[in-house]
Formats: sequence, structure tokens, C-alpha cells
Amino acid sequence: QVQLVELGGGMVQPGGSLRLSCTASTASLSNYAAGWFRQAPGKEREAVSCLGRSDGTKYYTDSVKGRFTISRDNAKNTVYLQMNNLKPEDTAVYYCGIDDEEFGCFFRSDEYDYWGQGTQVTVSS
Repeated sequence: QVQLVELGGGMVQPGGSLRLSCTASTASLSNYAAGWFRQAPGKEREAVSCLGRSDGTKYYTDSVKGRFTISRDNAKNTVYLQMNNLKPEDTAVYYCGIDDEEFGCFFRSDEYDYWGQGTQVTVSS
């Protein structure tokens, strides 16, 4: 069983930045595509960004393009989501998921094999 741990959430003012990290203790993340999803109260989980295993594929949902950056550091076995210029509508629990897909990445949550427990991001003045 793969365990993922997300860190880096918190409360920031609009315009602020946070960097989320996702690490795995029992798997090498370099063998997986990775995705960040979020779920706001009363809303369905939505895809934010995903990163292919090794082919450079990256996707972002329209609302975060130009503000969020997904990346991975295989030496640290970590996937990151850098979030800049945060807005109140970014407030949600953010989840990291991994998918053993060899090529590309997907915005469908049912593609993902393992999930972390989530980290809360709150953007408020």
C-alpha cells in the first residue's frame, strides 16, 4: 500500500503564495504520473494540475494557469504545487494522487491509484 503525505497548506491573504508538497514513503514517485486535485466545501473534487511520469506532460485547469506550477524532484521523491497570486476561490482541501500511467497524465480522478489525506488551503483577508 502506497502512502502519500501532503504538506504545505495553510492560510494566506489574497495575492499570497504557498507551495504544497507530496511525498511517498513506500513508492518511488518517479514511476508514477501525479496530479493535484482540490475540493471546496459543498463542491465536487476537481482537477487542478497533473504531471506525466517522464514525458514532460503538464496540464493545468484554466482557473490556475499562469499562477500554479507543478513539478517533481525525483531525488527527494516529491511532487510540488507552487501556488502564486492565490485567490479566495482557491480555498479548498488539496489532494495529491498518483497514477501508474506510463505516458501523459489525466484529469479524471478515477485514473489515480493512490491518494494522500489532503491539506487545507485557505485564502482570506
